[in-house]
Amino acid sequence: MADAASRLTDLAEELLGEGLPVRIRAWDGSESGPPGAPVLVIRSRRALRRLLWKPGELGLARAWVAGELDIEGDLYEALDLMASLIWDRGAEAKDSVHPVRDPKVRAFGKGLLQLAGPWPPPPPPPEEVRRRAGTLHTKRRDKEAISHHYDVGNDFYELVLGPSMVYSCAYWEDDGNLEDAQRDKLDLVCRKLALKEGDRLLDVGCGWGSMAIHAAREYGVKVTGVTLSVEQAAYARKRIAEEGLTDRIEIRVQDYRDVRDGPYDAISSIGMAEHVGSVRFREYADALHALLKPGGRLLNHQIARRPEKDESAYHVDEFIDSYVFPDGELAPVGRTVATLEEAGFEARDVESIREHYALTLRGWVANLEKGWDRAVRMTSPGRARVWRLYMAASALSFEHNKIGVNQILVVRPAEGGASRIPLRARDWTASAKG
Repeated sequence: MADAASRLTDLAEELLGEGLPVRIRAWDGSESGPPGAPVLVIRSRRALRRLLWKPGELGLARAWVAGELDIEGDLYEALDLMASLIWDRGAEAKDSVHPVRDPKVRAFGKGLLQLAGPWPPPPPPPEEVRRRAGTLHTKRRDKEAISHHYDVGNDFYELVLGPSMVYSCAYWEDDGNLEDAQRDKLDLVCRKLALKEGDRLLDVGCGWGSMAIHAAREYGVKVTGVTLSVEQAAYARKRIAEEGLTDRIEIRVQDYRDVRDGPYDAISSIGMAEHVGSVRFREYADALHALLKPGGRLLNHQIARRPEKDESAYHVDEFIDSYVFPDGELAPVGRTVATLEEAGFEARDVESIREHYALTLRGWVANLEKGWDRAVRMTSPGRARVWRLYMAASALSFEHNKIGVNQILVVRPAEGGASRIPLRARDWTASAKG
């Protein structure tokens, strides 16, 4: 169909009431939109059928993962422009795009239907999670969710994360690089926990063993790391053996709810609590409180969302839930601190490192793009596309203060309420490189 790009541009601008800031290139070779702008490439009419069948984010995500939508030009700029056009228009404006009774929406749908070609809609890409029905955050369902995200090949994570194999926000110096920043983050956690020779550390959600190795090697502690990912555990054990630290570190494939060998002197939970879910977070806090010695410290490193005016209206991002972190949930930092204190902890320090995560994600995107062909061979084109979109969009979300990340240091008070924390505790802010 001739000049599909112009027709799509006209339909979109009529619906949105303003000009499109990106250029469109359609499957018929036609182009429309501002010269020099990033190009939204619609490679197939199947993308339109997906959008008609699943209007909104999930339809767009399926088309992206399937390779039917792409972006030419600066990915960050394109996502920023489209976010300001659609997702940042405010709840009232965003909601007005969906009602079937809105004549603009009906005209848009009718126009897409004429362009979309024959039905039925395509099936979801194979990278979309297939979840069983049932209760959220049971041990079995959590294990399946973790496997979906983490058991996609350690070689793929090596490519994206780099040699540190740390999959959480780094801690940057102005002139730092990703590896230095990840090392500094691990050391910052160790110093906040006041680790010393002979301490027992529980690392909840231990990943590929980087925190355990750093704490054992640099601070002489004995570490128990738990993960639900079989591939992570195997990789971590291999690294630990190569470091000669098998006498100091034990890695278990185990749910944190099944850990029974406390008490520990300290607990680290870095980028794990996002998987716990609101219905289980108090259980998580209670379990870690029970595993910690009186006077012991917990460092909870966790992504946070902004509070909603109506918290019951919060819903998980469809793309993230379907392709990245099944069943993952974010909570406002205040709610997290309150729940930890309700469980008996005392909050001693909260540090926001939001801008650091934007830098970390941009580093991971750069690694992925540099090794794109290898990443595709290791996983699939769809999986690589999921990660590129997820990390780039997340970087922008951190930069624009849509989401944040915080290190929350809490203590289990000793008898009489003693915290065993020095009067001036922030000596951990000194550079790890010093």
